[in-house]
Amino acid sequence: MLFVVLTPVNDAPDKTPDRIAGMFDAIAPRYDLLNHLLSAGIDRRWRARAIRSLQLTGRETLLDVCTGTADVALAARRGGAARVVGVDFAGAMLALGRRKVDAAAESQRIALVRGDAMRLPARDASVDAATVAFGIRNVQRPEIACDEMARVLKPGGRLAILEFGLPRVPGMRSVYLWYFNRVLPAIGRLISRHTAAYTYLPASVGTFPPPAEFVTILRHHGFSEIRAVPLTFGIVYLYVARRTQANSP
Repeated sequence: MLFVVLTPVNDAPDKTPDRIAGMFDAIAPRYDLLNHLLSAGIDRRWRARAIRSLQLTGRETLLDVCTGTADVALAARRGGAARVVGVDFAGAMLALGRRKVDAAAESQRIALVRGDAMRLPARDASVDAATVAFGIRNVQRPEIACDEMARVLKPGGRLAILEFGLPRVPGMRSVYLWYFNRVLPAIGRLISRHTAAYTYLPASVGTFPPPAEFVTILRHHGFSEIRAVPLTFGIVYLYVARRTQANSP
C-alpha cells in the first residue's frame, strides 16, 4: 500500500503473510485511485525516479517485488527494462495488474507471479535489477526479503526501494502529520470501504526502521554503495544500492 496514516505506535503490527495478502485483496479495487488521488499524482514521479536510478540500458531483466497492480513493472518497461517479473502475494492485486499489462500490450515482456518476498520464485543470480515500491515495510521479516533480493540479483546488480519517511523540515513535518492523521484516514476509509486497513497501515510505517537503520540492514544483507535519497521533503526515501560483488567480504 502506498498511502498510510503516520501515527507513532509502540506495538508491532501483525504482518502474517496471509493476513496482509487478504487485506490488500480487499482494498485492491480502489488501490490505484487512492494512490493517485491522495498524492496528487506525485506517486508516478517517485516511481519514475526509482527506475531512473537503476540506469537501465535496455538489456536487463528486472524483478519487481511487492508489485501490487504492476505500476512499477510498467514503469520499468517504459524506463528500459527488457523483461520484468513482478511478484506479489495478493491475488486480487495481481489480477488488476494483469489487466493493466494486457491493456498496455506488454504481456510478452511482463510476467506477474504470485509469491512471497521472503521466498522469491527466482533462481540465484538470475536478474540484473530489483525494485520494491512501498512494500518492504509490509514484509513480515524485511531482512529476509533483503537476503532474497541479494540472492536473485547478479553480483553488481542494482536495487531501488521506495518507502515512506518523515519530512525533515519541522514546519513541513507538522503539516504532513496533520494531513495523514486527519484528512487521509477519512478519505481512505470512505473510498476503500475497509476500516481494518487503516488500523494496520499506521503501525506499518511507525514501526519501520528509519533511513539510517534501514541502510544498515541493507549493508548487512548483501548490498553496498547504498544511498538513502529523500524525495518530496523526505516524505519518501529512495534507497539505491548494488548487490555486493561475489568476491567482496
